[in-house]
Amino acid sequence: MRHFPIFLDLSGRRVVVSGAGECAVSKLRLLLKTEAAIAVYGEGPVSQIRQWAAEGRIALVERPVGRGDAAAAALFYCANDDAAEDARAAGIGHESGALVNVVDNLDDSQFITPAIVDRDPVTVAIGTEGAAPVLARKIKADLEERLPASLGLLARVGQAFRERAAMIPMGRKRRDFWARYFSGEGDAALKAGGEAAARAKLEEILTDAIETRPRDGHVALIGTGPGDPELLTIKARRLIHEADVVLHDRLVPQAIVELARREATIIEVGKTGYGPSWKQEDINALLVKHGSKGAQVARLKSGDPGIYGRLDEELDALDAAGIAWDVVPGITAAFAAAASSGLSLTRRGRNSSVRFLTGRDVEGFAEHDWRELARPGSGAAIYMGVRAATFLRSRLIMHGAAPETPVTVVENASRPDQKTIATTVLALPEALEAAGVAGPAVLLYGMAARKAATAVQAATNQIHEKAGVL
Repeated sequence: MRHFPIFLDLSGRRVVVSGAGECAVSKLRLLLKTEAAIAVYGEGPVSQIRQWAAEGRIALVERPVGRGDAAAAALFYCANDDAAEDARAAGIGHESGALVNVVDNLDDSQFITPAIVDRDPVTVAIGTEGAAPVLARKIKADLEERLPASLGLLARVGQAFRERAAMIPMGRKRRDFWARYFSGEGDAALKAGGEAAARAKLEEILTDAIETRPRDGHVALIGTGPGDPELLTIKARRLIHEADVVLHDRLVPQAIVELARREATIIEVGKTGYGPSWKQEDINALLVKHGSKGAQVARLKSGDPGIYGRLDEELDALDAAGIAWDVVPGITAAFAAAASSGLSLTRRGRNSSVRFLTGRDVEGFAEHDWRELARPGSGAAIYMGVRAATFLRSRLIMHGAAPETPVTVVENASRPDQKTIATTVLALPEALEAAGVAGPAVLLYGMAARKAATAVQAATNQIHEKAGVL
């Protein structure tokens, strides 16, 4: 992020604009929405600028800006539509200590003016780092349609009620109070009876908040899917945003963690295969600790909580402590891997069922019904199987699996850096090594991908040729 978005208080402060032509008009239209003292310097001002000056909305000086004219200015705009004059004016602005913006010149500007959706006092600022102004305008147009014109009035009524709302303790209870008002009840009252009705609704909600005991603690165990934030459920997004405390696995991407409020306590409780990890009992204790204090906790798990997520252990701990919980399903890695690789987990004439297996458990490599898996037409999604690849190959071939049985390996399913590898049971360990698989991967046994890395496929063919399979 090159430009840090802030809202600058311009009440009573000077803003200087160098230029009095059409280039300056668009900036002045925006600046006139503020409470700044605006001074415009420029020769031959256009009629619109003369009109604003006549109305007393700006101070107009009909000459080029000079040294000392920008004294005590908070912002300085160079809007001369002339590169040389803008450069000269920018030097004057810098000397004064003001922040300088050169219109349509990102590199020489210290700040940029975003596209703005104005529902005073609600303001939405949209920026694209100067990369795509047309996109910013499109987003602005979309928001203009979605945000009702009454939103500003609704916010002003709420703003006037803040002193009364201070009767409610800070934290969850006060947030719940404002959530009720802004989530529909306030707007409905405003539309039905105007400002008086909206104020009456606030009094009603305030009474409810004072007379109602605090909410009990609650833990939502949320499946965040394989990594793509767009694959989150609507319920998952809402619970993450409402949470007081967020506990997340190492594999949950930052883009999903950042859906939480900035005030939320965020704790990574990561586990790393064959590496440093949080103990499950410590995670359980943390859930109980925060839930017992009345916090709304979001426990974020990669994929689906019920697929190798140790869900039962956490639920048992919460039940023992008498803490309410909710499980929100997520898209497990096998589903995302199959979808992104263009294959079906079941297919008529190939496999009528699919197993979900793990390559290792707490005691090491996991044992399964290998004879059943080795039968023609078997299909399985194998989690945590990369380090167990040699073990899996030996067990499957030992129990009769055909060496050429296809295996599709999908690393980082659904993420921008996803990698899909087509190989076989015989060549599995070598294919994983050749592809440099290091991230989380799922092995789709008995299934051939439509799209995969051709270089790895060539290496797989060489292994089969050496073994006399092809």
